[in-house]
Amino acid sequence: MPLAAAGIDRAAHRRRDTVWLDAAVSSESVRILLMRDGMPLVEGSAPAVGGGRTGSHFGGARPLLWLGPQAVGLASGAERVFLGMSARGSPLFALEFPASFSLAASPIAGLGVFEDFRAAAAALDAHEAGAAATSRALFEWHRRHRHCSVCGGISQSEEAGWKRRCASCAAEHFPRTDPVAIMLAVRGDKCLLGRQAAWRPGFWSCLAGFVEPGESFEQAAAREIFEEAGIVASTDSARYLFCQPWPFPSSLMIGLIIDAESEEIRIDATELEAARWFTREETTSMMAGTHAEFFSPPRLAIAHHVIQAWLERA
Repeated sequence: MPLAAAGIDRAAHRRRDTVWLDAAVSSESVRILLMRDGMPLVEGSAPAVGGGRTGSHFGGARPLLWLGPQAVGLASGAERVFLGMSARGSPLFALEFPASFSLAASPIAGLGVFEDFRAAAAALDAHEAGAAATSRALFEWHRRHRHCSVCGGISQSEEAGWKRRCASCAAEHFPRTDPVAIMLAVRGDKCLLGRQAAWRPGFWSCLAGFVEPGESFEQAAAREIFEEAGIVASTDSARYLFCQPWPFPSSLMIGLIIDAESEEIRIDATELEAARWFTREETTSMMAGTHAEFFSPPRLAIAHHVIQAWLERA
């Protein structure tokens, strides 16, 4: 599944060993990934694509620009996390540079650009996309959780970026992951897709929603389909497919297929612009990119794979 951290041994036993970490980040074998404002540094001097509307098409394939130990000295105040060890035994780190960092005024000017995450990740291999997704999720967590949720005091990063501790009350805080049910409701030879007003015209995808306290994934799927589209779905029919880490900012997408027990659509306009049933033939052409009007999620997104799983069912 895209964005899962493939080919990385997280080596969690190293996270408390500050002596080893300092030696590793200074070693000649280290590989360091740079990010700024949630955007990874990729190779090349071409302008960055920039943020696009959901459903936008991104072209080009540029790998991450991995740097060596010299990356540490490029900017002061950078957040550092230890990602783990590569399959070849190289320590992997990520640095989040401040928004004020200027590539043009740095020693690495012309070697790379900070790229929109979705545009970059769509072109990366499994190892690099997983490393970038892990880095983005961790840095977003640090950005949003600098104050202790117990006493409001300032917390500090520990254990190579995988924990924060409050300086006032010593409470420990760990990276959060929010479970999201993303589901395809099906009825006979049709599937239910929806779209939001902010999305690119013609783009349709699966419905999704956060799992609430006290809910199972299956219950969340049925509830969200009813709330967003007015469709009654059978919780018992929900079938888990696979999951995907999604660093926007820190979700775990749980893919399901669920049987619908009704067909009349009544959308919640605060959630969706539209929802409709698509036949298998329509969905097949959307996935193939040959539909005259509509198109489906890219391979980077779990929604693509959920839809494909339904199309491949006998």
